[in-house]
Amino acid sequence: MQEPEEKKIALELLETEQAYVNRLHLLDQIFYTELMKEAKNGKTVPEEVVKMIFSNISSIYQFHAQFFLPELQKRMEEWSCNPRIGDVIQKLAPFLKMYGEYLKNFDKAVELITFWSEKSPPFQELIADIQKRKVCANLTLQHHMLEPVQRIPRYELLLKDYVRKLPPESPDRDDAEKALEMIFMVAKHSNAAIAEMERLQNLWAVYQRLGLEDDIVDPSNELIKEGPIQKISTRNNSTSEKYLFLFNNMLLYCVPKVIQVGAEFQVHLRINVDGMKVRELNDTQFPHTFLVSGKQRTLELQAR
Repeated sequence: MQEPEEKKIALELLETEQAYVNRLHLLDQIFYTELMKEAKNGKTVPEEVVKMIFSNISSIYQFHAQFFLPELQKRMEEWSCNPRIGDVIQKLAPFLKMYGEYLKNFDKAVELITFWSEKSPPFQELIADIQKRKVCANLTLQHHMLEPVQRIPRYELLLKDYVRKLPPESPDRDDAEKALEMIFMVAKHSNAAIAEMERLQNLWAVYQRLGLEDDIVDPSNELIKEGPIQKISTRNNSTSEKYLFLFNNMLLYCVPKVIQVGAEFQVHLRINVDGMKVRELNDTQFPHTFLVSGKQRTLELQAR
C-alpha cells in the first residue's frame, strides 16, 4: 500500500519541525546561553547587546519544543485511527504572532553581530568557536538565525499542499482549511510589520540626508522616487546638477551640498503634488527635458 499523499506531507511537516526545534535549541540554549554567560562576566559585550541580538528566541523555542512538536508527534503516532493535523495547527497559529518581534528585530540583530564582532575580539572568538562545533554544520550564526524568518512561509506552503491533497470527504478538511486561513493571516501580519518597519527606516534615512527639516519630517509620507537631475537655465543655455525627491504629497527640489556635514542636500524648493503638472518638451539642444509646474513655481529639467 502506498501512503496517502496528505500523510506524506504531514510527515514532512513533522520531520521539518524536528529539525527546526534542533535549530532553535542551538540558537537559544547554545549561542544565546553561552554568549550571555560571557557577557555577564564582562568579557565580551554588554548583556543588553546579547538580548537585542536574540530578541524573543527563548519564547519561540519553548513553544515549539514543549508544545507544537510533541502535539505533532502524538498526531502522527495515531494517524491510522485519527488522520488529522488541522486542529493542532489551529492551536499553533495564534502563537506565531510571537514571530513579529523576532522578524522586526532581525536586520538590527545582524548589524549588531557585525558591529560587535569588529569591536570585541573575544565576542567574535566565542561565536567562531561555537560555529566550529559539529552541531553548527559549518554554518554561521547569521545563517541559523534566518531559520525562524523562513519558518512561517514554510508552514504556509506545506499546509497549502496538504489541503490540496486531502480527499473531499476527509474528516480533516474543515479544520485544515481554517488552519491555512489562520496561517495565511499571520504571514500577512508579519510581512506587513516588516514592510512598515522598512518603510519607516528608509524614510528616516532620507530625512537625515535632507537635514531633518521640521516641516518635511512626517512618518505618513511615502518616498516614490529620488535621483539626480539637471536644471536648465534658459538665460545662459547651461545646466547645473540638482536632485529630486518625489513623495506622495510633494516634490523636493534640492541642491547637493559641497561639504556634507550632517545633511547631504539642501532643500531649495518644495512643490505640492496637488495641482502639479508635468509636461514633456521636445528640445533638440537638450534631450529628455520636461517642465514641472506647480503653485510655487515652474522648473525646466533634464533627465539622464
